Amino acid sequence: QGVTEGYNGTIFAYGQTGSGKSFTMQGIVDPSTQKGIIPRAFEHIFESVQCAENAKFLVRASYLEIYNEDIRDLLGADTKQKLE
Repeated sequence: QGVTEGYNGTIFAYGQTGSGKSFTMQGIVDPSTQKGIIPRAFEHIFESVQCAENAKFLVRASYLEIYNEDIRDLLGADTKQKLE
């Protein structure tokens, strides 16, 4: 809820390879009970933005993976490209 009030929000998923971090974050579309944190958070944010009156919003998101000290932008055009 704080995100809609102007605070930055971060979700940090940490764990062993294969432990379900990506599934927890992304989930699957059908059935809707299997949606992950990201689609649920986006639904909440955009519903709040749509209902707000006399306010402007800038919604910005990043989805990064850190693995073996390499950082990749999972929303970028080339998800295999490492960031500095």
